[in-house]
Amino acid sequence: MAESTYELGQGTGPLKGVKVVEIAGIGPGPHACMILADLGADVIRVERPGGQALAGGGAHMLLNRGRPSVALDLKKPEAVETVLELVANADVLIEGMRPGVAERLGFGPDDCLKRNEKLVYGRMTGWGQDGPFALAAGHDMNYIAITGALHGLGQDPSRPHFPTNLVGDFGGGSTYLVIGVLAALLEAKTSGKGQVVDAAIVDGTAHLNTMTAAFLASGGFKEQRAVNLLDGGVPYYDIYETSDGKHMSVGALEPQFYDAFVDLLGIKDTAPDRYDADQADALRKLITETFLQRTQAEWVAIFEGTDACVAGIIPLTEAAEHPHMKARGTLVQHDGYLQPAPAPRFSRTGASIGRLAESAGDSTRDALTAWGIDNVDDLIESGAAVQA
Repeated sequence: MAESTYELGQGTGPLKGVKVVEIAGIGPGPHACMILADLGADVIRVERPGGQALAGGGAHMLLNRGRPSVALDLKKPEAVETVLELVANADVLIEGMRPGVAERLGFGPDDCLKRNEKLVYGRMTGWGQDGPFALAAGHDMNYIAITGALHGLGQDPSRPHFPTNLVGDFGGGSTYLVIGVLAALLEAKTSGKGQVVDAAIVDGTAHLNTMTAAFLASGGFKEQRAVNLLDGGVPYYDIYETSDGKHMSVGALEPQFYDAFVDLLGIKDTAPDRYDADQADALRKLITETFLQRTQAEWVAIFEGTDACVAGIIPLTEAAEHPHMKARGTLVQHDGYLQPAPAPRFSRTGASIGRLAESAGDSTRDALTAWGIDNVDDLIESGAAVQA
C-alpha cells in the first residue's frame, strides 16, 4: 500500500487550486486530465476496482501521471454518493462514457449540477452526445474517417495512412476538451454557473482541419493524396531516404529557405526550376538520388540548425538525446521512465510532473480523506471503495 503522503495543493502550475474529479476512461480523457494535473490542478482519478483494460496499468501508464487513484464500485449507491460528495467541492468533472451511462449511474450533469451549480462537466466522446452515431462504438481512425481528415493523410495515392491515434484522440479529442474546460471555468467565474462541455473527437478533428477547408475554398486544392503543397505533392516538402535506410524531412517551402536547401544539398547549379511543373519529377529524382549518397547523421550535420528547413526523422528514444530537445528538457526521465515534460511553459508558475499511481486504488483512503470524505473506512468495509 502506498505511503500516506497525499495532500491537496501540491501542484506548481497555473491551475494550482483547481479541483478535478476524473471518472477513469481510456485515451483522450486520461490525456486531458494529465494535462490538467501537469498544470497544477488537483485531479482525483476514480477507477473501478482492479482497473480496466487500457486504462489502469500501474506506474508505466504515463497518461495517468500526477493524480491519485481511488477505486470505487460505481454500481453501489454509496460509491455514487461519494462521487457526488467529491463533485460538491470540485471545479470540474471529466468523464468519457457513452452518452447516458453517467446519467444511469446517478452522476450525470443534472445530478452533479444540483450539488454544485458552478461545476464544469466535461464529456469526452468520439461521436458526441447526440447524432445518429452517438451510441455506437468507435475508435480514433473511425472518428477521423468521417471528418475528411483521414482521407488526405499519407503520401500513398492508393490508400490513406493513419498516424496512430494522434490526430483524433489527442489532437481533436483531449486538446479540445481541455480548451473547453478552461473556457468554461473562466466563464463560470463571471456567471457563477457551470455548464456541460461536449468534447467530441469528430468536432475537434474537423476544427483542426480548418486549413484544409481554406485550401479547398481557394479553388486550387485537390482531394487526392500526394498532389498538394503539404502532402508530398511538391518535391521540396517531402521525406527522403538516406544511404543508411533512415530518412530526412524537407520543408523548404519559402524561396529563401529553398535556396538554402539546394545550396546545402549541393544541387544549386543542377536543380531544375522549382516552379516548372513539368520538371517536378526530375527535381524529385535529383533530390532523392542526392540524399542517398550520405547517411542521416551526415545530412543532419549539414542541415540541422540552418534555414533550409530540413531535419532528421528519429524515434522517441533518440529524440530525448537530440541537442535541441535535450537543451529544452522536452523529454525527461522521471520515475524511471522516459516521458514528455509538461507543456506549454510558463514564466512564473512552472508546471511539474506528479507521481504515478502504482495500481488502481492505491491511494483510495488517503485521497478521499484529503478531499473531505468522512466515512472512508466504512466505504472500504462495505466494498463500495477498495484500497489496493
